[in-house]
Amino acid sequence: MLIDSHAHLDSERYTDDREAMLRRAWEAGVGAVLAIGIGEEARGMGRALEICRQFNGHAESGKGLPKLFASAGVYPHNAAEIDEAILSQLDGLLGEPEVIACGEIGLDYYHDGAAHGVQRAGLIRQLEVAAGRKRPILIHCRPRDGASDAWDDLFEVLEAHWRPTGLGGVMHCFGGGWEQARRSLELGFLVSFAGNVTYPKAQPLRDVAAKIPLDGLLVETDAPWLAPAPNRGKRNEPGWVSLTAQTLAETLGVSAEEIAAATTKNFTRLFGVGADVGN
Repeated sequence: MLIDSHAHLDSERYTDDREAMLRRAWEAGVGAVLAIGIGEEARGMGRALEICRQFNGHAESGKGLPKLFASAGVYPHNAAEIDEAILSQLDGLLGEPEVIACGEIGLDYYHDGAAHGVQRAGLIRQLEVAAGRKRPILIHCRPRDGASDAWDDLFEVLEAHWRPTGLGGVMHCFGGGWEQARRSLELGFLVSFAGNVTYPKAQPLRDVAAKIPLDGLLVETDAPWLAPAPNRGKRNEPGWVSLTAQTLAETLGVSAEEIAAATTKNFTRLFGVGADVGN
């Protein structure tokens, strides 16, 4: 069994075939999916929970559909939208049993969005809420090309505001170098790889993955984006996480079954969910 640890199931690109897409995931060996709740706007962060409940409550749930979990958080570009009402909404969502993580949150200096200082302040406020609810975090971090600015600022924030909680989290769609991976592991984070690790020009990223112990890994799709080879350019979906897992298996010199078992164990350990999530 595989777990897709990061998919945007609330995307409008799934409006016409969301259930069929989830059935394809089950048929591909995906037993669970973490639906990411960030929405197009901060106030839309609850949509992932709605989808989670819709399909977990389906008459045939567990018979042809993966188990769904949800997260909630404010994406870095929407950090300017954070106010007391948004933080209260986030706190309420993190109190729901299906919402097992806060995210994706973090810093993005690559695209135009909220100012860096606003992103940093918003991240700290969300860390406070997540800590209060004892939820691990899902981190998005993207620096400018050729820079480490976002990573440097991120680790400064995490050292001061997150390490003391001992709650850990996930470095989502990891794209850094070995130093960033090493520091993430040392902070108690799992390092998650998406479909871009399968691309021909991603050898530096595969070189980083090769150094990460099996108990430090997760796999994800970041669907509907970053479809793995050979489906690059198409709408991504959770069933294709198996292609990323296969690339990681080849990179680490282990079997696909070992990657599936390890990443499932890592997911259940971090989020405190049952090891039988896909049964």
